[in-house]
Amino acid sequence: MADPFSYSGRRVVVTGAATGVGAALLDLLAEIGAPEVTVVDLVAPTGPHTTFVEADLADEAAVEAAVARITGRVDVLFNNAGVAATRAPDVVLAVNYLALRRLSERLLDRIPSGGAIVNTASIAGVRWPEHLAEITALLDLGGDWAASQAWQDAHLEALGGDPYALSKEIVRVWSMRSARATGARGVRTNTVCPAPIDTPLLPDFRATMGDRIIAWTAEQATGHLMTPREAAMPLAFLGSAAAAYVNGHDLVADGGFTAALTTGQLDFSGMAG
Repeated sequence: MADPFSYSGRRVVVTGAATGVGAALLDLLAEIGAPEVTVVDLVAPTGPHTTFVEADLADEAAVEAAVARITGRVDVLFNNAGVAATRAPDVVLAVNYLALRRLSERLLDRIPSGGAIVNTASIAGVRWPEHLAEITALLDLGGDWAASQAWQDAHLEALGGDPYALSKEIVRVWSMRSARATGARGVRTNTVCPAPIDTPLLPDFRATMGDRIIAWTAEQATGHLMTPREAAMPLAFLGSAAAAYVNGHDLVADGGFTAALTTGQLDFSGMAG
């Protein structure tokens, strides 16, 4: 019987694989048998891969050019690239949502039934239910680059003022919303929402979120920051045949932080003052 967790014979595309979670995912995919892995990133990865497509995912034309350079069948698309709120809001929206959506929609015709799209979101996007009406209006713009950035300019402050958190809210809602249409074609669309991860991006998150809240989040979960490999494993699961009936799911991988928050078990004393 075939191993449902194996990637043997599967062609994979991963964005943002030079460092951090993407780099850990490349190592993991090699371990579980992926024979062909295309990486789309601004910097060439050092981990196992077969093809590198250089692209600035903040640039619409570069994303379209990257699509043209990705050849053949794509069994699993991992939209993993992301930037923090230390970058300009337009860049955050472009990399974290617009490029993700454009790649998913442009490559969908190449994903056969049984394939998957897996998007890296974040527990930072937890407020999406409060903003669902506004986010739905954005999604109705169809991924238009300029119109979406103009929408963000008009709504960012009213929706919390944090372009990173908002971008992850958008990704979570778009993934759930698009899952019905992709599922009708036999292609599953899901997200993974990690806690803060110990990657080269962590200093950017410390600059925007503060050391205190990052340390407190880790303490309230497992006592340590999530590792890149711990974030890569649920991504690989959702892309595998083992998740064959999982579609439109928002998999929270945060060591139990959200569960404790939801059930009133968090200790906020460390955040006093």
